[in-house]
Amino acid sequence: MKMTLQCAGVGKRSIKRTIYMKKICAALVIISLMLYNAAVGETEFVDIAAAKLSSAKSACILEEVSGRVLFEWNARERLPMASTTKIMTCLLALENSSLDDIVTTSKNAYGQPGTSIYLLLGETLSMRDMLTGLMLASGNDAAVAIAEHVGGTLAGFLDMMNARAQSLGAYDTHFNSPNGLPTDDHYTTAYDLALITREAMKHHVFRELVSTQRATIPWAEHDYDRVLTNKNRLLSDYEGATGVKTGFTNAAGRCLAFGAVRNGMEVVGVVLNCSDWFDESMRLMDKVFGEFTMLSLLRSGDPVRSVDITDGIEPTLPLILKGDLEAPFGLTESPNIRLVIPDSVRAPIKAGDTVGLVRLYAGDAVVQEREVIAARSVEQRSFLGGIRQILRHWLMLT
Repeated sequence: MKMTLQCAGVGKRSIKRTIYMKKICAALVIISLMLYNAAVGETEFVDIAAAKLSSAKSACILEEVSGRVLFEWNARERLPMASTTKIMTCLLALENSSLDDIVTTSKNAYGQPGTSIYLLLGETLSMRDMLTGLMLASGNDAAVAIAEHVGGTLAGFLDMMNARAQSLGAYDTHFNSPNGLPTDDHYTTAYDLALITREAMKHHVFRELVSTQRATIPWAEHDYDRVLTNKNRLLSDYEGATGVKTGFTNAAGRCLAFGAVRNGMEVVGVVLNCSDWFDESMRLMDKVFGEFTMLSLLRSGDPVRSVDITDGIEPTLPLILKGDLEAPFGLTESPNIRLVIPDSVRAPIKAGDTVGLVRLYAGDAVVQEREVIAARSVEQRSFLGGIRQILRHWLMLT
């Protein structure tokens, strides 16, 4: 009816043309809406992609001294970690055995699949040589031989691995092998593995192993030694690189624990399931080195304050810092020091006794904490103590 009114006095050809033009207009509107929706969808996709902070499925970087998290991306997600597992295997061996121990290759260790140093059944090597094969060549056979030597049995060593992880605060980690070959219930997080790596880096032998690019160890029944090459490209490509360990399985993807020192700051980090593992770890380290600076506020032994002594032969006790107070700070962050110290202490006090704490804050976050200790011993006030004090003063005057 509306068409009839609008087309009064117009011929049939004009009516058909009008209907045709309206159909074209409707089609254009639909196409415009489709293009708009596609553009909106594309914009949303770009925004999501831009928000992704790392090409790794999970990543984390810690500062070595304070343990402060400098970067994280899905850092608490549980994932398989392939041969980066061997960081914990090496740590436990260093903590619970001697480098001169003789390690024997059992039937269980012999012929392990995957990367290997081709241990012969019954072959013996020193613990140092086994660890070299473990960390440079990622020997799965060496991992089992070490585990059985340290733990007595493989099961015993796995218990040690899981207990040590818990002690370090790696609560989202569970080990079910000493080498990282795919098994059920074997996982970690980027944050947990960074904690484990940070602890391992406290051992100078571990640092020596993971920073070595090439080494030789004996090879039974051969006229030549094993030649082992480290596959960690960071050691040659990144300034200040300190290691640490590569890992790969189809299930875990490319995994890398890494570290470096630059401008007085040392970092350790982890990327899990990262196709461009070396390039991405270098990019992330460049990022944190550019955004954070290491600040040293107090040195170990520096005076903090004095407190009153109850029942002591002296009225006050000087307190000093135990350990350096230092941590990384961002360009816009300001350090804040807070003391957690009682107003008084009761004698007797021995030199080195812990009296309180010093906490270093960045905003509301504690980034470093050190003990405050007694600078000297103070005896409890007593008749004999008073006599000894009088005698000391008298001797000083004579």
